[in-house]
Amino acid sequence: MMKAVKLYEPGNLQVEEIEIPTISATEVLIKVKAVGICGSDIPRALVKGAYYKGLTLGHEFAGEIIECGSEATEWKVGDRVTIAPLVPCGECVYCKQGKYGLCDSYNYYGSRTDGAMANYIKVGKENILKLDDTISYDAGAMVDPAANAVHGLWRGDLKKGDTVVVIGLGAIGMFAVQFACEMGAKEVIAIDIFDEKLEIAKVLGADRVVNSMEENIIEVLADVSIDVVLDTSGSPIAQDQAVSITGKMGRVVFLGISNQPLNLSAKSVDRLMRYEIALKGSWNSFSDPFPGKEWTYAIECMAQGKIKTEEIISHRFDLEETPQVFEKLKNKELAFNKILIYPGE
Repeated sequence: MMKAVKLYEPGNLQVEEIEIPTISATEVLIKVKAVGICGSDIPRALVKGAYYKGLTLGHEFAGEIIECGSEATEWKVGDRVTIAPLVPCGECVYCKQGKYGLCDSYNYYGSRTDGAMANYIKVGKENILKLDDTISYDAGAMVDPAANAVHGLWRGDLKKGDTVVVIGLGAIGMFAVQFACEMGAKEVIAIDIFDEKLEIAKVLGADRVVNSMEENIIEVLADVSIDVVLDTSGSPIAQDQAVSITGKMGRVVFLGISNQPLNLSAKSVDRLMRYEIALKGSWNSFSDPFPGKEWTYAIECMAQGKIKTEEIISHRFDLEETPQVFEKLKNKELAFNKILIYPGE
């Protein structure tokens, strides 16, 4: 038997004793060492609910393989791994093009099938990525948001020498600051409404930080020629500001989920056209060969010590505390960045 966090309806999370999953020939069984709470987990657990009652949450995690199916011979017991949570159909036109994030009929660990907020999880062999021994399990649990940051910056066609602005300093934003530096940006400007996050962004390599609650970023950055703006916040205000600060022939990438209409001001729309600004969406982090270069690049940078992770972690909790953690998130009792959950034995 093992423990798992089950979601029955919005706000109803239960830690239960269930049977350890039985793997198929093409699956492996992973002992979960650390699992992160993704920004998408919060509305899923508190507002939207799951695809079915009793779903086990969690898709950002790392762990150790303890059993391999007979056809999963590329993996072995003891391997330290993380996973890409998307399970593409492999048959639709987008999968055929290697654009797996656009799959018409996909599955997803922790969303459409049981995830990793548990002692153990079974995973298909194609979804597994090996972690170098230099990468901690905590860091391994954050490869997913790191890969999302990489995908967003690549969607923005970031080039060496570009000036980049990152709006919103959650985990993806913090990784975006670092990867923008790693990809050769001339200047990286980080924007948020919390000074604590801005201070961390400085440590992670931001050349300049702006508190958008205290300063008008359109005025502050009026004389800066900005090539790429990545909005990870999903705030409608920030989305409009992103267009308003972008320079001629610049690229704006919307990565943060707003669940609200996109309302651009007349000035922003005028700038969008006159400056020939490209406005792009960024969804997830998957490419060819599956799960994608975003994942292998993120892991490579972590292994080489080029990307910091410890600074991004704000809270750590045991698995049994998970329902209370989500209750605190509901009541806005936590000022958080990346929250990690530890299933233990």
